[in-house]
Amino acid sequence: MIQLFRVFIPSSVIGLLVSETILIVGCFLAATLVDRRDEFQLFLFYEDGLIRIIAVALSILFGLYLTDLYENVRVRNRTMLIQQVCLVLGVAFLIQGTLAYVNASWRLPRWIMIIGSGLCLLVLPLWRMLYSRVVCSIGERILFIGRNPIVRQIVERLIERAELGFVPLGYLDFEDSIEDGFPCPSLGPLSKLREVVAAVKPDRIVVGMSERRHRLPVYDLLDLSFSGVHVEESATLYETAFTRICIQELRPSQLIFSRFGPHHRNQMVRSSVASVIALLTLVIAAPVMLLVALAVRLTSKGPVLFRQSRVGLGDRVFTLYKFRSMYVDAEAETGAVWATKDDPRITPLGRWLRLLRLDELPQLVNVLRGEMAIVGPRPERPEFVKTLETQIPFYRQRHTVLPGITGWAQINFKYGNTLEDTVVKLEYDLYYIKYMSLALDLYIMFHTVKTMLLHRGAQ
Repeated sequence: MIQLFRVFIPSSVIGLLVSETILIVGCFLAATLVDRRDEFQLFLFYEDGLIRIIAVALSILFGLYLTDLYENVRVRNRTMLIQQVCLVLGVAFLIQGTLAYVNASWRLPRWIMIIGSGLCLLVLPLWRMLYSRVVCSIGERILFIGRNPIVRQIVERLIERAELGFVPLGYLDFEDSIEDGFPCPSLGPLSKLREVVAAVKPDRIVVGMSERRHRLPVYDLLDLSFSGVHVEESATLYETAFTRICIQELRPSQLIFSRFGPHHRNQMVRSSVASVIALLTLVIAAPVMLLVALAVRLTSKGPVLFRQSRVGLGDRVFTLYKFRSMYVDAEAETGAVWATKDDPRITPLGRWLRLLRLDELPQLVNVLRGEMAIVGPRPERPEFVKTLETQIPFYRQRHTVLPGITGWAQINFKYGNTLEDTVVKLEYDLYYIKYMSLALDLYIMFHTVKTMLLHRGAQ
């Protein structure tokens, strides 16, 4: 795992991205050599051929990203993989066709595009299959001490996402606690820790015991740690595997004594950048916002803007602005409730506004007023906050930063309308608060584009 933009990214994914970039550029260079053998260097360096090839490669890589082919390296269905690559190459052809109408000198010549795409269609799936087989067979070897529910979740995640680079070897626990059906095998009792370590040679030992007092082999683990074996708590590996904080394992002392939360200088930089982005976006999106406002006014009775109280930084309540997507007095009979799938309170136009996220645009005004940021935990309604604070530990800690229009939870999890969903989203929010930085904000903004294009999380 490599931490980029304050996010744990599997090294296998980075390796796949780099290797496929080289392969795609190589395919189009080979196509150029076939089509322009006598003018190869002239085309590349004097007719901007290399720049055009790189542009095509970037469009293909972006297409692979949009089809989630960098989310999971493992090839589960070869037919589906080939179909996805065909779709990406088809979109690349459409982009090239569009460029021909704008400026013909910007696109690749027809036969270079055809031959290069054909080579990509042959090479990319074959490389993916080979890479998947190699990557899924290697990784950091993990030995677990204990088998609490967190360990089970981690093991299932590591098996499901082999590209994360971890191989669960098994677990050690008490002699009478071997469990059938656990996702990794029992390797014996804790009393044989040293013998098992000598036999399986783990790279990392992860402690996940529900009850440690007078049971954890502290001195054995201390000796193993000093001998070079990495020893950590299950919550640490959980954070790496899921990119969220495990609330079940979170203790107040961790929040008190660790550097958890925003830093003043960091906040000032992020706030300045957010204000500039909000102002520029408002200027660029002004024509669209005028059209949306007109459409809302003409299609249903009521005001164009929807105003609602939300809880922000330091538990302060502010007025959040949106384009109205529900009928007037939609909650007159039900009171405050979460939105649901096919919610009857939403207008026909409102469904499209929510799907395209256009209803969120007025929140840029909240950003300029200093009540919100571009990136942060989504602000919740006071009615829900009072209830959630009593039911979910550490829920109030999400109010230590400005709420955002988009956030880490929004690009990683679905729209949540249950208590269980709220817990998971809080785990993502706490991860964001722990690692928040301008780099992470930019990373989230980039992935938000994908979320919007694929209409994910809207409800």
